[in-house]
Amino acid sequence: MHVNFLDPYQDGSSLVHQADARVKLVLTAAFILTTALTPVAAWPVYVLLVALAFAAELLSELGLGFYLKRALLAAPFVLAAVPLLFTVEGETLARLPLGLTITSAGLDRFITIALKSWISVQMAVLLASTTSFPEILSAMRALRLPRLLVAIIGLMWRYLFVLADEAMRLIRARQARSGIGEIPGRRTGGQLAWRAKVTGGMAGSLFLRSLERSDRIYAAMLSRGYDGEVRSLPHPGISPGGWTTLAVGLVILASLLLLGHLL
Repeated sequence: MHVNFLDPYQDGSSLVHQADARVKLVLTAAFILTTALTPVAAWPVYVLLVALAFAAELLSELGLGFYLKRALLAAPFVLAAVPLLFTVEGETLARLPLGLTITSAGLDRFITIALKSWISVQMAVLLASTTSFPEILSAMRALRLPRLLVAIIGLMWRYLFVLADEAMRLIRARQARSGIGEIPGRRTGGQLAWRAKVTGGMAGSLFLRSLERSDRIYAAMLSRGYDGEVRSLPHPGISPGGWTTLAVGLVILASLLLLGHLL
């Protein structure tokens, strides 16, 4: 059984879905780079970047809620920036117990990192949701990214589904061999240590089964002539509309970056 829940792509017919994958990949990378290079506390620029991200998300016709939920992936990066509130020197805003002091410069740095992570994750989700992974790989090859890098990314992505398939087989096997208690609502099985032992055994079995299956997959690939390069049909040229979109997008992002440094 194939696992599809790992694939973030959402089928659609919006303008963003129909755009050339090469244009979307370049603009997404440029947007994230612009966000990363924007100076701290350049708030007008961050407002414009958020507006651009929201506009692109609305054009995708998937709804802002779809992206806002998935933008929670930025939470770990935000948590990692919390110590900046207390370690960056500046004007004191508040004093907390244990001798911690929140400074204005630390707060600016924290909010900036939070915004950068949140906006960048949204744009990455937008690309993955409106462009299928084969199209992204094809765009990478068309943009002359290193062949080995593209091959590694492609194999890593495809092997995630292999791991998920093996994990689901193990879970089904465990459920088929597990009893159901007669008392409703009461959990069956042993104590926490026993459950941890069973989980560890399943993880080890998953590793071994995945390793064996990867050998079989690679042998099948070699028998079909695989030599490290995924071949495809020649890429068609980018349409005039695609070139216009790319040029306008890059000019806007460059202008926002310049504005951020001027502020």
